[in-house]
Amino acid sequence: MTGQPGESRHGLFGLGVTLSLGLIISTFLAAGTLEKVKLANDTILVKGCAERPIQSDVATWQATIWAQSEKADEAYRKLKGDLSVVRDYLRAKGVPDEVVTVLSIFTAKMYARDQKGNLTDTVTGYRLSQCVYIRSEEIEKVTRISRECTDLIAQGVEIDSSTPEYLYTKLNELKIAMLGEAAQDARRRAEQLAKDSGSRVGALRSASQGVFQVTPVDSTEVADYGINDTSSITKKVRAVVTVRYSIR
Repeated sequence: MTGQPGESRHGLFGLGVTLSLGLIISTFLAAGTLEKVKLANDTILVKGCAERPIQSDVATWQATIWAQSEKADEAYRKLKGDLSVVRDYLRAKGVPDEVVTVLSIFTAKMYARDQKGNLTDTVTGYRLSQCVYIRSEEIEKVTRISRECTDLIAQGVEIDSSTPEYLYTKLNELKIAMLGEAAQDARRRAEQLAKDSGSRVGALRSASQGVFQVTPVDSTEVADYGINDTSSITKKVRAVVTVRYSIR
């Protein structure tokens, strides 16, 4: 019977050491597992962008001619004659008929005013207007005509010239290539940020396309809904993507 209490104490001590070691090992393994889970859930969000210069390939321009008379038929004859003058002028400037569109005539009645300046129901005349619209790939020619067409005033034509608009018609094809460039830029940014923090870029988690900004070359303007500049012949296109990667 002697020696049993000591053996019991040694047994309990051994059991305690075993349990402690087991607890330490379990804690270590659990911590490692949690760390792996944490790393697996870590992500990095970056934006990538791409810019390209573009040259407008189409110009549009609109002019409005007016004719006014006390009688509607007289105003119409005057307008018809003026339209003929305008078309001859455009042909002389080298503009083919197929790029010219003549819109419908708009008729407005003019009313007399009373002594207080209020409009009455008495018709005093008619004012007719008609728009001439050009869409052409000859950018410089359209620009020049928009500036010089007021020379027709000397021929008795009442004309208002609008500002030309300059368009780039291949934007949809360009968008695909630029999205790829913006995605590559996002990847490079993500890799640099991950490298600086001692991590590596993993799998792509999500990606979203931003709006395209078409602006004058020197402009820094952006808008949430996008910009499509039509005032400049030479412009730039900017594409942005937002990408989320896992990091490890």
